[in-house]
Amino acid sequence: MPHATNTEYHHIQLKKLAPTFAAEVTGVDFSKPVEKEVFDEIHRAIVDYGVLVFRKASLDDARHVTFAALFGELDDVKPYLAMGRKNRFPFDELFDVSNQEDDGSLVKLGSKRHHMGLGNSIFHVDSSFNPRRAGYSLLRAHQLPPRGHGGNTDFADTRTAFVELPEDLRKDLLENEYIGAHSLMHSRKKAAPKDSEWLRDIDPEKYPYGRHDIVQTHRPSGRPNLYIANHMHHLEYKKPRSASFTPTKEQPYERVPQPQGTELIERLLAHASQPRYVVSVEWENEGDLIVWDNTCVMHKAGEGTFMEKYARDMRRCTVHDGSIDAWGHNERTTKRMGLP
Repeated sequence: MPHATNTEYHHIQLKKLAPTFAAEVTGVDFSKPVEKEVFDEIHRAIVDYGVLVFRKASLDDARHVTFAALFGELDDVKPYLAMGRKNRFPFDELFDVSNQEDDGSLVKLGSKRHHMGLGNSIFHVDSSFNPRRAGYSLLRAHQLPPRGHGGNTDFADTRTAFVELPEDLRKDLLENEYIGAHSLMHSRKKAAPKDSEWLRDIDPEKYPYGRHDIVQTHRPSGRPNLYIANHMHHLEYKKPRSASFTPTKEQPYERVPQPQGTELIERLLAHASQPRYVVSVEWENEGDLIVWDNTCVMHKAGEGTFMEKYARDMRRCTVHDGSIDAWGHNERTTKRMGLP
């Protein structure tokens, strides 16, 4: 059902992109620092719509980071750099989500970088596999392939998806209070070819999980929400079902048995990614910026024919979630989970 809002905006203008969420925003001058009263309306708009599109924002790296920091504490790429990656950018707060290698050359199909990045092409939320999940993401188009080569970013409205759950599924979720165990390595392996030399022998069980409730309240709006993603490796019960289950540090909650757990995960993902909950946003101009709230929408990279032909230089800032649900059922540590 469409979500109505009584919020009035005086400094920005909004054009809805889908019946229940997502809007294109105009009226913001990014050539100078964003004034508090303007940012306050942007923040209210992200609460209402979940996804905001700013055309030709034309931020440079420094102003991108500065604007992102208005939303909260920023994540950084240092753990990835410690694994051997290099940073093409002058700021550790910028994540490289392009089709370029560290030296700027185009990623080759079938390469390690290509296979590792395929997880971005299935619906997910950022950083749910880390101890502290992501709140907002701010993705900017620095360089785009020519029009007609694809590369949209798709978003799914998980708040409306919860409201419209089939009754049997809603009852199951509310009665059982499932926890989703999220793994970066699981989603990478799930999206890659089965014979990928880079991922076929990866066992997600050898990496820690990020644990979060499936059914949540989206704190900024007060609306119920499905917090789901293709990062979910398995489900767990918040309250143990078996008298024989003994919690451990590695397995603090009893698992939902298979194949029941995987079937439920796939049913939830299929429900929330139906066309009526999805909007596909085309990147029209270099300098376009999309801001979204990972705690109430999923996203994925759309298909394209630009690989090995044209650079698609996309740069993202990730804002740590500041809500009371940010850490889920995880240890409060700065260590990132699920990295090889």
